[in-house]
Formats: sequence, structure tokens, C-alpha cells
Amino acid sequence: MRVVVLCSSVYSETACAMAVRLAEMGYVPTGILSLSTLNRGTLLRKLGQWGIRDVARYARTKLFAERSDGTAHVHNPELQSFLKRGNTTFRSMHDVAAFYGFPVVVRSDQNSAASISQLKRWSPDAIVFTGGNILRKELLQVPRIGVLNAHLGLLPEIRGMSSPEWSLLKRVPVGATIHYMDEGIDTGPVLQRYEFHDLAPCASLSDLRNQLIAFGVEKIGEVVAALDRGTIVSRPQSDLDKDNQFFVMHEWLQARASELLAKNRTAAGAGTANG
Repeated sequence: MRVVVLCSSVYSETACAMAVRLAEMGYVPTGILSLSTLNRGTLLRKLGQWGIRDVARYARTKLFAERSDGTAHVHNPELQSFLKRGNTTFRSMHDVAAFYGFPVVVRSDQNSAASISQLKRWSPDAIVFTGGNILRKELLQVPRIGVLNAHLGLLPEIRGMSSPEWSLLKRVPVGATIHYMDEGIDTGPVLQRYEFHDLAPCASLSDLRNQLIAFGVEKIGEVVAALDRGTIVSRPQSDLDKDNQFFVMHEWLQARASELLAKNRTAAGAGTANG
């Protein structure tokens, strides 16, 4: 199976981890199509999702690649197992590409004519999306099978941004959904839903998001393999909450989500102890 990865930056840890996961499973990417690192849309989305402090911290991990002890900075420690090989930690997609032997192409817009032309030359069976532009119909039609996304919430109940936090607030199980992308926002056919039960180690919402990102990377690899074997089929999303889409939440709602996470962690810990 020929797989291409779309990413928002060559420095995206999630994209690098995804490429490693696929390569280790025998699906070395045919190519990577990345947005330029200083893409305005990506920066605005990250500011909205993370806030200025976390964006600045992430930038420091890339500008100052090594700690004083010689080890490499990793913004999401849950991706360390994917990014570390021996004494080396992959710092960018260029490092991953050099290790596994695949091309990386950088474009200013994933939907541009130049991007579409490049994707068609790669002739992918599947495209794995790890971030970037809102994808248009012409791009979505390029892969033979479809464009896959790991959404950090259970669809169709939780669509949009801040999915882990909204899952807590709406009392929907925390989890991830691997689905095909269409022209809507998180409305494409579902391939697999996975509930995430290991909340006990998540001391903060950031911990939870980091764990879910790694969880999604792991699961999308399983789905790609299942598609290659022909053992999985997609199903359209139901009309449940058809028009429901969540956005970045206010700080006081984040505080409430943190309280609910703490309660769920306590309950999870108690359940483990009783078991």
C-alpha cells in the first residue's frame, strides 16, 4: 500500500511519529507533503489551541534542540518511543526521511495546484492527515482509498477542536476516532472508534492530550494495516448531533474540564485498586 503523509510543518512531532509508526509497520511513506513551518494558518490554529505560552515553549524545543545533559527536547513525551532510535532523537521530518528513505516536499498550501500535482505523481492508495489546511475536494479525491485522520474524540458526538476537554464536559467517553476526511469538519465516514481508558496517569489536560495523540498515532497504524488486508470497512456517521461542532473553549470551561479529569482519574485509580 502506498501511503503519503500530510503535515503542518517538518517539525511536527505528531507527523514525525506517524511516519515512523507507518514505516515500522512496513508502510514506509511514499512521500511527505508539508506546509512551510511559518505558515500563518497553522500558527493561528496553534495559538488558539495551545495559547501563547505553550506555542513559545514548543518553539524553544525546536530552536534549542538539546538539553544541558545532551538529550533532545521533545514537546510531547508520549511520542518519545516513536521519535527515539538508539542514541538519536528525530528532530524533524527531514531526519525521519533520511533514516527511512522517502522524499519530503514543502508547499505553502496543501490544496494548491502544485501540491495536487505532486500528490498525483506519488499516486497514493491512502493519505494520512496530521495537520495543515482545510482540505478541498480535489485533494480528497487524489488517493485511491481516501484521506485518513485520527480525531481526538469519539465521532459523531464530539466534533471540532478541544475534543478531549469537550468529551469530559459532555460526559462522553474520552477516545479517538480514525475516519475518512470529507469536505465537512469531522463528518467523514468512520473506520474505527477507540475509547481511551487509562486516565489515571493524566495529571493535567495537557497530559491527556499528549496521551491521546500517541494513542491516535498507534491506532491509525492498525487501521492502515487493516485497510491493506481488506478487513475493515467504513460506515457513515449517524445524524446524532449532526450540526454539533465544538470550538476552543474559554479558560473557565478548561478549569471545569480539569476538575472532571481529576474526578475521573480518582475513579479510575479506585477501580484499579479494587480490581
